[in-house]
Amino acid sequence: MPSSTLIERPVRVPAPAGAEPRRRTRVFALPEVRWAAASLVLFLSALPLELTGAPAWAWGPLFALAYATGGWEPGWAGLQALREKTLDVDLLMIVAALGAAAVGQVMDGALLIVIFATSGALEAIATARTADSVRGLLDLAPATATRLLDDGGEESVPLEELAVGDTVLVRPGERIGADGRVLDGASDVDQATITGEPLPVAKHVGDEVFAGTLNGTGALRVKVERDASDSVIARIVKMVEEASGTKAPTQLFIEKVEQRYSLGMVAATLLVFAVPLLIGAAFTDSLLRAMTFMIVASPCAVVLATMPPLLSAIANSGRHGVLVKSAVVMERLGQVDAVALDKTGTLTEGTPRVTDVRPLAGAGVTEERLLVLAASAEHPSEHPLARAVVDAARIRRLPLAVPEDFASTPGVGVRATVDGHAVAVGAPARFLGSADPTADPAAARAAAVAAAVAAELEDAGRTAVVVEADGVPVGVLGIADRLRPDAAATVGALASLTGTAPVLLTGDNPRAAKRLAEEAGIADVRAGLLPQDKVAAVKELEAAGRKVLVVGDGVNDAPALAAAHTGIAMGRVGSDLALETADAVIVRDELATVPAVVALSRRARSLVVQNLVIASVFITVLVVWDLVATLPLPLGVLGHEGSTVVVGLNGLRLLRDAAWKRAAAEGLR
Repeated sequence: MPSSTLIERPVRVPAPAGAEPRRRTRVFALPEVRWAAASLVLFLSALPLELTGAPAWAWGPLFALAYATGGWEPGWAGLQALREKTLDVDLLMIVAALGAAAVGQVMDGALLIVIFATSGALEAIATARTADSVRGLLDLAPATATRLLDDGGEESVPLEELAVGDTVLVRPGERIGADGRVLDGASDVDQATITGEPLPVAKHVGDEVFAGTLNGTGALRVKVERDASDSVIARIVKMVEEASGTKAPTQLFIEKVEQRYSLGMVAATLLVFAVPLLIGAAFTDSLLRAMTFMIVASPCAVVLATMPPLLSAIANSGRHGVLVKSAVVMERLGQVDAVALDKTGTLTEGTPRVTDVRPLAGAGVTEERLLVLAASAEHPSEHPLARAVVDAARIRRLPLAVPEDFASTPGVGVRATVDGHAVAVGAPARFLGSADPTADPAAARAAAVAAAVAAELEDAGRTAVVVEADGVPVGVLGIADRLRPDAAATVGALASLTGTAPVLLTGDNPRAAKRLAEEAGIADVRAGLLPQDKVAAVKELEAAGRKVLVVGDGVNDAPALAAAHTGIAMGRVGSDLALETADAVIVRDELATVPAVVALSRRARSLVVQNLVIASVFITVLVVWDLVATLPLPLGVLGHEGSTVVVGLNGLRLLRDAAWKRAAAEGLR
């Protein structure tokens, strides 16, 4: 059916109200921002009245409302924490503000509330921006798709109702609603959101398409090959949800310390208040000094030092095709000092390709004719090697003949009549031993030559396929899984980052593994491994004190992925088990992102250390100032909250694209 017929009888179903996802959270959609803004407005309204000598009844209620609007949320959260026998620093801030008001410093207490509420609002905005960056990955797929019916009609259905085997219509300019394969039509599809390709990709019959990608000017009929819950977009959704639910070890340690620190800080505050009173200091001065001490010694900035850098790194990695499942994983990635790589589907593309076309001397066929005979005979077959032969002919734009009398024998090959010739394509061991040298000397000589060529190709790590015409071998094809274009550069980058060359762990035969390892630049090759052998190899490296990163894609890699310090799976070719077991997933199968995400993790860990130093310096300086001199309460509040804002913003630096580019450049050094 011509592709032009696909756009007949257009049916447009309006999207339900509110169905279009919002990519960026509005600032005032956050309750923390609304309460902080109200508190600030009330404070600014009361401040000039007090400064100009207006009566207390004019500015007092405004300050009281500023206390209430800015302080009720942290106060309530602190009381709930207190019910669970934990001391929250939010509650300490509110106590300090009320203490200031109790001794007549109403404006200073209100300023503390306003600054504290503003700091919380900024933190909420930062968190929302991080979530927006991650959620951008989730808003790719449309809400509905146009499903074609058996009677020729069509209906608009939610994506969740699509089933494997359904056919959907994708009109020009629409987003594709499901992972599938093109049945009819031709178009250019923008796959940048999934694969990162900068230019639209031409799609024809038989090509794979992904949910969430944008169709161009043509119309496509697409057969659904994955459930909505198993699409690339659905996997991203699941992994992002997992990423938001965990905390890094450093953060957990700090939270444990925070409880003890807060109790110690309360005890120290009581001492700061009581000791001066015992030596004759004024009650008001002692209370203000104690309140200031409580504020500046609070570990808010320390608590905020860890998560923003790690969450920002997760969001940035997600935008560039690496889904890190948790902040724990993001932290651990930067610790790896050894890498073990799988071969097929990881270092290689995972799809066999014709690498050699070798017509036999005297057979009377050219490379093109040999490929036409083989591809025409293989065309009806679904075997991966058959697909490789047919694809090779299509790449060369060779016209294929329609095969007749096609027959396929598992483990042997295929036979068919092509242009009047009986053509057979299959394994050398099955075909080349059948020629009788006494009955047909020419066929026997051709078989001997074909066997020599096949042996040569197999020694080079190829899979040899013999092509016969009318019972006589006419050529041999070499088929192999190709090395990914970025494999060698990635191996070099990982060796530079970790200080040790990566190890190749594969179940493939040693000959093929060695050939590919040489191309990739890997010296340590461990081939012919069963899944348990890969686990043993990982444990051997870890017993030597290494923190191992395993990169793989198959079911046989899952045990090693689980046993490793950190595991990364290839998302597009990876098995479900590997994707579930791995700690991170490369959605676009771009191997070069592995060293980039490792470098980004190290940058995040560096920012965590920076933040802890910044927070410690601020707290130390302010505490010493308050103890040895007189630190004004407003200045103490500004210093404390300022340090919190500084460490929060410092961590958010990793949200920028420049941070990923820098990490990618570091990985390639």
